[in-house]
Amino acid sequence: MNDASAGVKTAFVTEGANQVTIYGLSPVERMRRFAVKAGLAPVERMPATGPAIVADLGFAWDPAWLAWVKKAPGRAMAYGGRVVLAHYPDAAGRTGLDDIRDGERDASLYNETLRKREDAYVLPLTEENRRRIEKASYDGAYKGVTDLLTLYLWRGAAFHLTRLAAMLRLSPNMVSLIGIALCVWAFFLFRDGRYWEGLAAGLVFMVLDTVDGKLARCTGTSSSIGNIIDHGVDLVHPPFWYWAWGAGLGAWGQAMSPAELWSVVAILVAGYAVQRLVEGAFIASFRGIHIHVWERIDSRFRLITARRNPNMVILFASLLAGEPRLGLLGVVWWTVISCVFHVVRLIQAYVRRASGHPVTSWLAD
Repeated sequence: MNDASAGVKTAFVTEGANQVTIYGLSPVERMRRFAVKAGLAPVERMPATGPAIVADLGFAWDPAWLAWVKKAPGRAMAYGGRVVLAHYPDAAGRTGLDDIRDGERDASLYNETLRKREDAYVLPLTEENRRRIEKASYDGAYKGVTDLLTLYLWRGAAFHLTRLAAMLRLSPNMVSLIGIALCVWAFFLFRDGRYWEGLAAGLVFMVLDTVDGKLARCTGTSSSIGNIIDHGVDLVHPPFWYWAWGAGLGAWGQAMSPAELWSVVAILVAGYAVQRLVEGAFIASFRGIHIHVWERIDSRFRLITARRNPNMVILFASLLAGEPRLGLLGVVWWTVISCVFHVVRLIQAYVRRASGHPVTSWLAD
């Protein structure tokens, strides 16, 4: 939040002392990283004039609390009666707190970025609480609405890998680059019909695709370049994998003709593009609301909608049955079905609005 009259960023000040590290970061470094990401200006001491947000180093908190406090001067979050994070309208006088929320008992906040309603954590920062805080931070960085595999299958493994990467001082971009190398390797393995090895390489890549984002959020090291790398690879590589899978069918005696293979790839690319266009149209039409958080059915369908991870489940099942060709065709049909579902949901949203009823997220209620 900027001070409109002065044209400068709101100051962010830490007070107290604490040596307990979280994800290998000191409390001061970690909080200041979160402050910079929130558009605040970390300073060494309380400014003489103007508003300031003050953080008690005796506690660790979810960045969602900082976003909530930042929205309005006078807001504060407390724990056990002790103010932990406060946005003072007048920094020098430390006055004007009129909206104090108990983070211990009333922590439900809606995170628009991660598309979930969460109980934003706040805990005393002690050695005994270190592991609990790291787990809470990791869980807080997780999207509430995503695919089945990311949400359930490797969530625990990705947590331990995130902690390991932080201990090794790996940056999120380093993790991304390791994942990209595995992604490329999986392409060649699929092309050669070595599906089991390709799925193994692809699985590690998909897990690392989760780790890099969680590492960035837990350590306050997210960047525009990292975001472009992460989402760019996610956007580009699936069609190459599908083509490689089709090209490798000959090694299993189930080869597709070139025309059939390219038709399959064209349908998959078109289907993916349609789903993305529908998502963009929904966001543009309904004040930034994502289609996957409109109603509960949309969030549930996101678990299995035709994206890379659910599609890999179809291919894995077909491999178990010894029919990788049918698996690829199954991905085609599931993509078409998913497209129809999302187009119908977009039309229903327009009809809802035209009838005078608001379109809002069920998670924001």
